[in-house]
Amino acid sequence: MMTVTNQMIPLLASYRMLPQLFRELCIDRAIANIDCTPEEIANACQQFNEQNQLESETARQAWLEQHCLTLEQLETLATRNLRIEKFKQVTWGHRLESYFLQRRQDFDQVIYSLIRTRDPGVAHELYFRIQAGEQTFAELARQYSEGPEAETGGINGPGELKALPAVLARVLSVSRPGQLWLPFRLAEWFVVVRLEKLVRARLDETMRQRLLDELFENWLQEQLQQTGPEALVQLAA
Repeated sequence: MMTVTNQMIPLLASYRMLPQLFRELCIDRAIANIDCTPEEIANACQQFNEQNQLESETARQAWLEQHCLTLEQLETLATRNLRIEKFKQVTWGHRLESYFLQRRQDFDQVIYSLIRTRDPGVAHELYFRIQAGEQTFAELARQYSEGPEAETGGINGPGELKALPAVLARVLSVSRPGQLWLPFRLAEWFVVVRLEKLVRARLDETMRQRLLDELFENWLQEQLQQTGPEALVQLAA
């Protein structure tokens, strides 16, 4: 296989391929000692062949020639994602529970009602009408809200707290379902907000995979930031 040399680095950089190559080389070094069972290798190769329509020997050989690869390299390529997932499990699997508890609030989801207006006087008037039960939140949102939530009767979500503006996320994170808040400023708006429902995040399989992916990506970015182009030659050697 062709190795990266000092002469190639400027060329790779000119095509903006250097960051991606460096990323993949860092991953390959990390998973170099991760093994797969014969059954796992066979299954991975079968899936790879099916996905790339390489189920016949003729098609497989043509593909290998086109990509300048050997059968051994094809096996390495086919099992790469599996080895990456194994690396994630070995490295961070034991930390998922504690990491989830640290980040849990970020993943909690909320459904909330919101009315926004640029007029603080209107915002306070609407708040008191809702509090007094003169009109419903949905009715007033459709009539007065100046944002897209006017189309939904003020309803937003479900969405994760971490995706919301910081001020709004803080308010909702300490709210009880049904709690109506006095108008407060949010960017150029004055908003009336009520929490409708809080959906607590759970450490299920989907969340476990998400956390593993996040920890892996954080680690990888650290590796890329700590090393420079000269390390590329060493990694590729």
